[in-house]
Amino acid sequence: MNNCENEKIVHRSGFVNIVGNPNVGKSTLMNALVGERLSIITSKAQTTRHRIMGIVNGEDFQMVYSDTPGVLSPNYQLQRQMLEFSRSALVDADVLLYVTEPQDTIDRNPDFIEKVRRFASPSPRGEGRGGVLFLIINKIDLTTQETLESLVAFWHTQLPEAKIFPISAQERFGISQLFDAIKNALPECPPFFPKDQLTDKPARFFVNEIIREKILLNYDKEIPYSVEVEVESFKEEDKLISISAVIFCERDSQKGIIIGKAGSALKRVGSQARKDIEDFFQKQVFLQLFVKVDKDWRSNTNRLKHYGYDLS
Repeated sequence: MNNCENEKIVHRSGFVNIVGNPNVGKSTLMNALVGERLSIITSKAQTTRHRIMGIVNGEDFQMVYSDTPGVLSPNYQLQRQMLEFSRSALVDADVLLYVTEPQDTIDRNPDFIEKVRRFASPSPRGEGRGGVLFLIINKIDLTTQETLESLVAFWHTQLPEAKIFPISAQERFGISQLFDAIKNALPECPPFFPKDQLTDKPARFFVNEIIREKILLNYDKEIPYSVEVEVESFKEEDKLISISAVIFCERDSQKGIIIGKAGSALKRVGSQARKDIEDFFQKQVFLQLFVKVDKDWRSNTNRLKHYGYDLS
C-alpha cells in the first residue's frame, strides 16, 4: 500500500489489482475498466500468463490496474511463475478486486482465499493489512436472482471486510458503479506514471499476446499451453509496421501441428493476428511467423526468464 496519506493534495492515485480463479472473467473486467483491449480473452483456462498493467487517467485521478493469471495449483515451473504474479498482486495493491462467478467454488484455492482474507482484515498484531477489498461477482447475466442473493450472503460470511459488487463485465452491467467506487477508494496521492501512459508493457508484448490468443483459439489439447511467442523484429514506419515473430513449442510433433498441411494452419493464425494487430496499432501490418522448437522451455528457469517470467 502506498504511503501517501501525508501528502497535501487532492489528486487520487493507486494500484488496483485483479485476482481470482481461472475463467472468472478477470481479463474481460480489466478491459472494461480500462476501456482498451489490453488483455487477451479466450474461453480456455490460463489465457493470461503475465501481470498486465492498464492505466486510466483523469484530471484528478490515476488508476493503475493489473490483470493477473488465474490462481491454480502449479504442475510445472511456468505455472509456478504465474502463481507468483498473482501472489505479488496482494502485496502492492491499494484496492484488491477478487473476482468470482456463479459456478466458482471457494474450495478451488482455499490457501489463496486465506491470503485475500488477511489482506482485508485489520489486525492489531500486524498480521492483516486492512486493505480495501472488493468482491466482484461476475457473469450475473448467466444466473438467477435467487442464486445471486445466496452468493452475496455466502461471500459476506467468507470475506466480511469486502464490499460486494454483482456485475457482468461482458455486458458492461455495473461497470460504471464499480469504477466510481474504485476511484473513491484510492488514496490521495500524485500520479505514479505520466498522464498519457496506457500501460507498462512495450508494443512487442501486445504483438506476442495477440498471436498467442490466435493460437489458443485455433489449436486444441496441449498445443496452446506449450507455446511461447517472441517478436524478433518490429520496424515501425509512418504507415506500416513490419513484424517478424517466432512461435516456440516444446516438441517437433507440435511444430508440425502448428504449421499444418502446406502451412495452412500457420497462415490462418497469421492472418487473424495481423488483423487484430492492425486494429491495435491503427496501422497496416506486414507479419511474418516462424515456428521453432525450444525443448521443455516451460520447466527451464533460464528460458522462462528469457521470456519474461521473472519476478526478481
